[in-house]
Amino acid sequence: MASVAIYLNFMGNAEEAFNHYKKVFGAEFSAPLIRFKDAPSNPGAPPLPAADQNKVAHVALPILGGVQIMATDMLESMGQKLIEGNNFTISLSPDTKEEADRLYSGLSEGSTDGIAPHDEFWGYWGSCKDRFGISWMFNIMKQW
Repeated sequence: MASVAIYLNFMGNAEEAFNHYKKVFGAEFSAPLIRFKDAPSNPGAPPLPAADQNKVAHVALPILGGVQIMATDMLESMGQKLIEGNNFTISLSPDTKEEADRLYSGLSEGSTDGIAPHDEFWGYWGSCKDRFGISWMFNIMKQW
């Protein structure tokens, strides 16, 4: 079933924030918390510094009315810096790759900042910033 989530970016304190949100909402993570050390490395990419290995690559928590919040830690070692305005993304999880491609095509129109949806180890993923400055993510998780 298609869904929408709000994706948050943190500078190293995603786990602390989401443990707090768990208490506030009385909820449990909807999938295991994934750390950067748990993800396969990209061929040709430099190894992550030890200080970044335990940072959060992905976490998801249901909050109210079927909405989920998700998050990652941004990594300074990868040139990422949290700036007010880039700390959230609207994450769309359509039912099919074709729908993800259609949404990407429309939302990325007129933008120069995008990664077309493609297969990743966790599923089908892409992202873009639309011409109005809003960040969108397209994600169809693999069934494990």
